[in-house]
Amino acid sequence: MRRALLPALLLLTTLPANAAEPSPQRAWQRIRKARIQQLLPAAMERAQVDAWVVLCRENDNDPLAAHIGCENAGSPAAFLFLKQKGGVRSIALSPSGEARALQDVGTHDEVVSLERGVDLYTRVAARLSEAKPRRIAVNSSRKLTVADGLSATQRERLVEALPAALRGRLTSSEELVFEWLSVKLPEEVEIMRKAAALTASLQEEAYRTVVPGKTRDSDVARFLKKRMAELGVEDGWQPDQNPNVNSGPDRGHSHATDRVIQPGDFIQTDFGIQVEGMWVTDIQRFAYVLAPGEKQPPKEALEKWEKSKKGSRVALAALKPGVRGYDVDKAQRDWMREVGSEPVPWGTGHPVGYWAHDVGPALSGAQMGKPPEGWALRPIRPGQVFAFDGFFAWKLATPGETKTLSVEEMAVVTEKGAEYLIPPQEELLLIPSPAPAP
Repeated sequence: MRRALLPALLLLTTLPANAAEPSPQRAWQRIRKARIQQLLPAAMERAQVDAWVVLCRENDNDPLAAHIGCENAGSPAAFLFLKQKGGVRSIALSPSGEARALQDVGTHDEVVSLERGVDLYTRVAARLSEAKPRRIAVNSSRKLTVADGLSATQRERLVEALPAALRGRLTSSEELVFEWLSVKLPEEVEIMRKAAALTASLQEEAYRTVVPGKTRDSDVARFLKKRMAELGVEDGWQPDQNPNVNSGPDRGHSHATDRVIQPGDFIQTDFGIQVEGMWVTDIQRFAYVLAPGEKQPPKEALEKWEKSKKGSRVALAALKPGVRGYDVDKAQRDWMREVGSEPVPWGTGHPVGYWAHDVGPALSGAQMGKPPEGWALRPIRPGQVFAFDGFFAWKLATPGETKTLSVEEMAVVTEKGAEYLIPPQEELLLIPSPAPAP
């Protein structure tokens, strides 16, 4: 193991050294149960729903299966969450083949074993009739993909089984899922904090392998892929686009190319990992390639870096409970105009957690010059985690091409404001160029 990564790797341990270390699966099972007990009641209250029904099945399961405990569904099963005084009662209606396993895991307050031939939908209808909910959330949504797992045939069968009085009470779970998934427990934030430290360490290690005039962007990406495999972590997003290493003009979200890194280049690495099969990171680190004999970048390059870095600090200062995602984006756009940056099409930031682009308020919208809309209108809450950029962009000599520094960090929102998950990048990572051969 490389010495430079030892501190970051040790941080991934979630228990004291003298405790038996749980498997990642068991850690998630414990956290998942805590999320249902501690966060779901408030989410249901804000979404104004009294019941949530999730239907699970083999091979084409609901996107939220792992979040509610039905990832191992074989025959169709139903998971009900009923709002009660002081909390939520979770009930699994499961075929007998999986019921015992669900009882052993212990996620739910009640596991009902259904023998073969018992109609699942009739049992769901009976439980809902007994609970008498005013609004029943189901996973159908036009805007939030992870809240859109209910198939047309599943919905048809559910509606057929429900008494007439309950059929008109079905509503989209979009608000509920948004409110629930967007907030992370402190234990989850700590896991992501440790993963962020590893993510940044790997990028710094990768830059130390660069030989100007020889190393390609794709070589840096391959190095990071190799280190991920050695360390047993997965990609934070689509594997063919992670990491995105770019020493040339802006390319947006894409794979690394075979461009050869040259003196005078800014190198951008947009990189994320997934740890314990659940939590992901999204961090960028920047390097500058010195010309032969240079000890520091030119003044103009350093000024661009400082303007981009300050944009990240402006965004962090605006990231407070109660403000809209749009307001954070606007604060940074105002800074960009003040320092003469070219406009950029990307939003300042996005939630990050279970996915690189997670559920939660969007830190965007102000770049379009239009009134705020959609997820950018949502208020920011404590416990939400964001990846966000400080932008500075300028035009290159080739018409139509730009270069953007996007100092991307991760932060968690607290009651008082927001704090970086790990220390932010303060200085450019400098890559020396070898002296020309005599």
